[in-house]
Amino acid sequence: MANTMLLNQKITKNTNISPLAIYQAQVGVNLVVDPAQQQAVFALEDLFHQLTSPTKNSCQQQYSQIKGLYLWGDVGRGKTFLMDLFFDCLPTEGKLRLHFHRFMAMIHQALREHSGKRDPLTVIAKNLAKECKVLCFDEFFVSDIGDAMILAGLFECLFKQGVVLVATSNIPIERLYENGLARHRFLPCIQLLQTHTQMLHLAGNQDHRIHTLNASMNNKMHTDSIADISASTSLNIGLSGTLNFEQIFDNIVNKLTPNAPYLSNTSLTICNREIPVIRATLAHTDNSIAWFDFHALCDGPRSQLDYIEIASRFKIVMVSGVPKLGGEVKGWIRARGTEDGTGENQAAATGERKLSYAVNDDPARRFISLIDELYDQHVRLYLSCDVPLNELYQGGALSFEFRRTYSRLIEMSRST
Repeated sequence: MANTMLLNQKITKNTNISPLAIYQAQVGVNLVVDPAQQQAVFALEDLFHQLTSPTKNSCQQQYSQIKGLYLWGDVGRGKTFLMDLFFDCLPTEGKLRLHFHRFMAMIHQALREHSGKRDPLTVIAKNLAKECKVLCFDEFFVSDIGDAMILAGLFECLFKQGVVLVATSNIPIERLYENGLARHRFLPCIQLLQTHTQMLHLAGNQDHRIHTLNASMNNKMHTDSIADISASTSLNIGLSGTLNFEQIFDNIVNKLTPNAPYLSNTSLTICNREIPVIRATLAHTDNSIAWFDFHALCDGPRSQLDYIEIASRFKIVMVSGVPKLGGEVKGWIRARGTEDGTGENQAAATGERKLSYAVNDDPARRFISLIDELYDQHVRLYLSCDVPLNELYQGGALSFEFRRTYSRLIEMSRST
């Protein structure tokens, strides 16, 4: 269990400086003054001192009296940045920072490992509480009924063990799993979050990622510099037909690992199933690279777990043939999860409610999940798209979610 829990932990050295001190040092240099961000930093500063102040009480008793923080707001408001700033200031031991999807994948794996045991959620929560007293979630968003049914029991156990939760989200607590199936069974989870965290709205609509974008980077990728791995951007993007991905792949491999063998036009085993790959290096190293076709990666039975494993195995990912997504709207039954809703007949079995749904929303949903994982695990990405980035999603049921994806792609393409 310990190995599973620590698999995706983000570990950093304690800076011995508070979040407020670091934030103030960056304002005016790397950051635009933002009053709403400042209020969030004050709240994180207060929580930081509560967690790090000496006390005579036991660690569990001390932390059980501390409220965590639920930070929500629009895309690009700096929620992840602020949470990571807070996380990095905490002492190295006893903290865990995960994207919410990866956390739930970890919990589902632990449930499989404890299958047949009595009250497995309590066992899992106690094991997790032994490893961390501060749990940080990025992108808290519940859409899967399986996750929804697990969370209330899990959080009840974690909070009893004195775990302090810090989370970011695009929506307030009361809207989590909104309109979800059997949502009444999720309401205890909402009540627990409202009791054990302070909810803070990072108000405003300024997207700091887009604000700092050099517009010329939105649709251009210069082939003379794409293999410069020392460059500071995490995303290189270009229009289909203007890029030679074979040359790009060869340039990167030759620069990083000269003469290294690689696979061509074969399949990789990802989560015990085959995914076609155009090229991929054999060794799982810091320089591992894989080149996928968009349709092989996002237009089929793929799940969040596939993207978690890909982001864990490869430090550089290339995706070619990204089409225009969204488009003509159709009235389909709402799909659930990364894999669901591959057609009208299949979708009819997933629920009872109608919504506006575009013809390319299924691959768009998977593309959103893919970008979330690559972004969170700092994977370098090369994209070849049929249309400019700002035209990639043209309406549909995922307009809200895709705003986050677009904003994250902008941040990845920005020089730092």
